[in-house]
Amino acid sequence: MSKLVLTTEGDTHVVVRRRFEAPPEAVYRAHMEPALIRQWCLGPEGWTMPVCINEGKPGGKIRYEWSNGQGGGFFLTGEILELEPPHRIVHVERMHLPEPTPDNRVVTTFVADGTGTQMTMRMSLPDAETRKAMLATGMAHGMEASYARLERVSGWAS
Repeated sequence: MSKLVLTTEGDTHVVVRRRFEAPPEAVYRAHMEPALIRQWCLGPEGWTMPVCINEGKPGGKIRYEWSNGQGGGFFLTGEILELEPPHRIVHVERMHLPEPTPDNRVVTTFVADGTGTQMTMRMSLPDAETRKAMLATGMAHGMEASYARLERVSGWAS
């Protein structure tokens, strides 16, 4: 059963919420360190991330490349706009499918919640059409598969 909750706001926003049984520092670090990102941010089973660049500073570049192991794949590029460790990451990203999508501004927060962390990721897209196309990709399934993998590889309780 998915622990990820995806909702929409207005015509251009997607909000993803998920609780992790780990402190904010650990969940934040898992979203910033390339060696950790490559272990869990893979989407559905069978995918890999042969390239993972996250420069981890305001103005730093992001580039994630995914492969399905059968000659297919895609990549994401972006820039980090703001960091408030271990509570907030603001970045802009664009998927290349192969043409780049319009910029997606993403604000991710990590808030202590009892013995764990409530993560909220708020995506701001340029228009309703872009949001509709993004949701049509089945992104929630791939995100939950990645977050479930994060819990497994990190050793956090689920």
